[in-house]
Amino acid sequence: MALLENQGGNYRFLPGIAPYSSGVVAMAGYEIVHVTLRRLPYWRDGFALIQRHLREEGLPPQALCAVGLRSPSPLTFEGFAGFNEEYQRLLFESGLLVEGQNPVARTNVAPEQGAPPVPSLYSFAYASPWAESQSDSFVVAGAGELGGGELSARAIVRAGETSPEAMREKAAVVMDTMEDRLARLGVGWRQVTRANLYTVHAIEPLVRSKILGRMGEAALRGVHWYVSRPPILGLEFEMDVRGVRREVML
Repeated sequence: MALLENQGGNYRFLPGIAPYSSGVVAMAGYEIVHVTLRRLPYWRDGFALIQRHLREEGLPPQALCAVGLRSPSPLTFEGFAGFNEEYQRLLFESGLLVEGQNPVARTNVAPEQGAPPVPSLYSFAYASPWAESQSDSFVVAGAGELGGGELSARAIVRAGETSPEAMREKAAVVMDTMEDRLARLGVGWRQVTRANLYTVHAIEPLVRSKILGRMGEAALRGVHWYVSRPPILGLEFEMDVRGVRREVML
C-alpha cells in the first residue's frame, strides 16, 4: 500500500488498521522528534498534554505522528477492540484523521512490573521543522506475531507455545514485519537508531539468531528489552523501531 500524506502534520504515513497506522516518515524539511514522559498520565489526559506541548512548540495538533501506551495488563481481542473504538473516537474528535484514515502510529504494551493502574501515555512523537531538506526520520508502529497482520486469534504464530523454538519463529515473523514496513517507508536498518523488544521471555536466543544478524549497521546500537507483554492475550513478542535525531525526556 502506498504512503499517504498528512499535509497538516508534515509527514507521510503507511496505512494500517483503524486504531493506528503502520508507520510514519517525516516530509522534506521536517524531522520526527520522540518524547518520553517521566510520569505517565492516564491516556486521555496524555493527549491533552501532547496538545499543550505542540502549542508551546508552535506546531499544529496534526503534527502528532506516534504514541506509546502502557497498559495494566493484556486484553482479550474483544477488550482490545473496545479500547480501540474509544481511542479512535478521540482522534476523530481531535481532527487527527486524514480522509478517514488514522495516520498516528502506536505501540501499546503491558509491563510485567511497575505497570500503571490505568492505560497511560508513555511516549509520543511529532513532526517538527528541520534545517536539512531530508531527515529520513521515522517511527515504525509496534507489531506482534500475527501472521499476515490479521488481528485475530487464528493468526497468532505458534499460538500457546513459548518454547525457544516457538519464540524464535515468532521473532522471525515480527522481524519480517519490521523490514516490510521499513522498506515501504523508504528507509532501512541503516537509519534505525532504536530497536525495542517487548516480551517477558528470555531474549538472548532470539537476539543472537533472529534479530542482530538482520539489523546490519543498526546492530551496533543494540536492542532495548522491555519486560512487557503485547497488548493482546495470546501474543508473546512485539517489536518497534525508529530513526530519529532528537530524543527528549519530558
